[in-house]
Amino acid sequence: MIRFSSVFLASAFSASLAFAAGSDDPTPPAPSPTSTECPRGQVWDEGRRMCVGAQSSALDDDLRYNAVRELAYAGKLDHASDVLDAMQVGDDRVLTYRGFIARQQGDWAQALAYYQDALRANPDNILARSYMGQGYVLQGEIPAAQVQLQEIRDRGGRDSWAETSLLRALRTGQTSAY
Repeated sequence: MIRFSSVFLASAFSASLAFAAGSDDPTPPAPSPTSTECPRGQVWDEGRRMCVGAQSSALDDDLRYNAVRELAYAGKLDHASDVLDAMQVGDDRVLTYRGFIARQQGDWAQALAYYQDALRANPDNILARSYMGQGYVLQGEIPAAQVQLQEIRDRGGRDSWAETSLLRALRTGQTSAY
């Protein structure tokens, strides 16, 4: 199962605006200067009390992941993409986020390619499976979405946000918007 920080996972299930999940905590990410003040390509560095470039060595990837989640929740997908640019290209979490952003921007073919790359890097990435399944729902490819739902369950994701959100998409056609 893919692991994310608790801050990243906390709001994934909130009010059908779920970007990344795996937690049952419905609390949305608290806005911080990252999403309210920092210019594009920058993240709030609490220690220095200022916005710094996402590539700054003062930041670790967990902080960057949290920033991506917060920015996506705020609807700043281009900003989130800029933060992803500062992270490891082949990391399955980065690929999952890139897939999500491509899907939200209407590029299903690119999103699918990113999700498939994420799953090649980590077949147990249930978040990528959930997002890919939700994309299949939007494309009307219900059997493919059901395959991903079963994969999530088989890989230990039963009762997770990944399962719940994909199951909701299959039942209602509503997918996660962040």
